[in-house]
Amino acid sequence: MDRGQPSLEPAARAAAPSAPCPSVIAPLRAVVRLRRRVCLLRKRRLPSPGLGSDSAPLAPRADPDQPQFFTFDGPAELSSRAPRKRRRRSRVVLYPETSRKYRPRAEQRSRAQHCLLLLVAIVGFQVLNAIENLDDNALRYDLDGLEKALQRAVFGQPAAVGRIVALLRDYLATHVHSRPLLLALHGPSGVGKSHVGRLLARHFRAVLEDGALVLQYDARHHCPEPRDARDCREELARHVADVVAQAEAEEKTPLLVLDEVELMAPELLDELHGFLQPQRSHHFHNAIYVLLSGAGGAEITRFVLQNASRTLPLRLDGAHRARAEEELRAGLRALLVREHPLWQTAAIVPFLLLGKQDVVNCFRDEMAGEGFFPEQARAELLAAQLNYYHVAGREFAVTGCKQVVARVNLL
Repeated sequence: MDRGQPSLEPAARAAAPSAPCPSVIAPLRAVVRLRRRVCLLRKRRLPSPGLGSDSAPLAPRADPDQPQFFTFDGPAELSSRAPRKRRRRSRVVLYPETSRKYRPRAEQRSRAQHCLLLLVAIVGFQVLNAIENLDDNALRYDLDGLEKALQRAVFGQPAAVGRIVALLRDYLATHVHSRPLLLALHGPSGVGKSHVGRLLARHFRAVLEDGALVLQYDARHHCPEPRDARDCREELARHVADVVAQAEAEEKTPLLVLDEVELMAPELLDELHGFLQPQRSHHFHNAIYVLLSGAGGAEITRFVLQNASRTLPLRLDGAHRARAEEELRAGLRALLVREHPLWQTAAIVPFLLLGKQDVVNCFRDEMAGEGFFPEQARAELLAAQLNYYHVAGREFAVTGCKQVVARVNLL
């Protein structure tokens, strides 16, 4: 029992004999016993002041974090509890990975963004305008109509017609060029070179609406044998300069067709080669030159006769046909460059030999043009009177359609 509290046990003993009622004393004794027990438990929990640090404590040190109230747990249970660590609340706000951790108070846009948008709009407008100009420049020359006219009027030369139209499409897509287009049509006599030159001249006169922008020059007619080659050269240079200057003023592409090039003097070929040089004025570069020549006709004839047995497979297999045509063009270029460097930059288009059926079609077309009824039997009878090469069961005309006009005029 504590020292500072008076003992109640002697008083209870003295009052016991004099107490009239035992029912009042019994609860008082129970309270006294309970108080003693509480005091004993408190003594066991608190360490003695005289003990050192080496001696083991009788009871665990009171934890300031534990609640200060009475429990019925024993000393062993109280000592087994581990002290809890106080957690600190984190003040960092966690955001999802896909969201922004902060947002600026005021977003400042640079003025360069407006300039960039304006530049993009200007470039896009220029690109669209250039595309429209390409379409307008190509539509001006009606190349689809030219292709149909050539396919309808030229017999036995589908590859040559396709190559000519493809080259014209690529060149006429724009008006400004760094070099002129030089087409060199080569083949034996009567295969349709001069006929194609006349069809091209007629078509360009119609679409350009000005006959002065189309020049047709025949070496045999404009520069006959007795005439001095220097005079012919000056005349050709003057004609070409006038045509290209007028075409440049009207922003159009002129056409210059030169026939019988194999009969031209070397001075004329030098003048033509000078028109193609990059140091010449830019209006000489915006022009189409078509050279019609029989040079290389023997080479083409030999090629056709040697490959006559493979003609049908070549029509079926486009890759083999393209390879064979490329070999033929390469051989012609090597042959022609030895004569003059003019053909070094030319786009060579070979015209092959015509078959017998192609000659029959030539007769029917000429008969219809002269007012005769194009009877098939009569055309075949006239075609049978010509000379042919007979190779692998096929017939190729020696002179092509050269004699068709003379034969029809005799009807």
